Amino acid sequence: MRKLYFLLPGTTNKFACGGLWAELKTLKLLQQVCPAEVVTYRQREKDHLWLDDLLTANNTSHALDDAIFVMSWGFDVAKLAPKLKSFNAVYHAHSAGYGFDLPANVPIITVSRNTLGYWGQRSPHSLIYYLPNEISDQFQNQNRDRDIDVLVQSRKSSSYLMKQLIPALQERCQVRVIDSYVEDLEALFNRAKVYLYDSAEYWAVQGVSEGFGLQPMEALACGCQVFSSVNHGLSDYLDPAFNCYKIAGYSKGFDLQRILNVIYSNKKLDLPSKLLEEYRAENITWRSQIILEELNEFFDHKQLYLSDIPELSHWQIMKLRSQRVFAKLKKKFTS
Repeated sequence: MRKLYFLLPGTTNKFACGGLWAELKTLKLLQQVCPAEVVTYRQREKDHLWLDDLLTANNTSHALDDAIFVMSWGFDVAKLAPKLKSFNAVYHAHSAGYGFDLPANVPIITVSRNTLGYWGQRSPHSLIYYLPNEISDQFQNQNRDRDIDVLVQSRKSSSYLMKQLIPALQERCQVRVIDSYVEDLEALFNRAKVYLYDSAEYWAVQGVSEGFGLQPMEALACGCQVFSSVNHGLSDYLDPAFNCYKIAGYSKGFDLQRILNVIYSNKKLDLPSKLLEEYRAENITWRSQIILEELNEFFDHKQLYLSDIPELSHWQIMKLRSQRVFAKLKKKFTS
């Protein structure tokens, strides 16, 4: 197994976000399969390697034949990929929609089937794999009394949720709004009856997709009844009317009616235990082993052979469309 270098802009609070925590959790899991460590490229950190130093010290591609660079920060991949074109590199794709393309010699590992489908169309000649994010074991239903009726995190929440629905709910029930980092989020999820998540507006403004949507699944794992949008990666596991409810459903009045019904009745949607198994460490480690074995086989092959499948470029698509039109016209005038 080749060593993995996880490329991150930095690991301090300056770069803190769900994507960073998910990447560090993936790194920790993959360290059970092969050697792996963090390499930073925007901010020097004393505990981690610096990318330019690493490339300078090994300034030929052969010097790093036994390593794989793992790119993940979507906004930086368009610059990192050319820099690493002579080395073994993969893209660990969370969100989609950044607009860049990747050559076939860069395999893609996606955290959701939604992102898997995006790259399956955009990069049809690349090796593509599915490796979901981990739901840590501390996110479990503790079957305790729930003293919070509604829980919501302000970050990523829609203006409708914060300015219309939440004020209306606050007049009728106990609402807890989180507007800062919470270390023991699982404890709050176990105290809440209902968790609200509405990120479609946020990602539409950002111009990229919801890569995975960790919090709704963590809430489900803790026994919360979840009202959520189902955009992008959320559609991997959310199933409205079966394991969750669709938020922002037609009108504020209808949302209020459904949420209050859940709070003040015993009506509950059950989460199938098998759903969570896909996202626990044991399954992810098993999938990682298989994916990394194939990646190592591919990079062995890449050292000896060039890609010989025509890229599905803009010009190739235009050429194929023109050929289709001419074929139809020829058939029409010769029939």
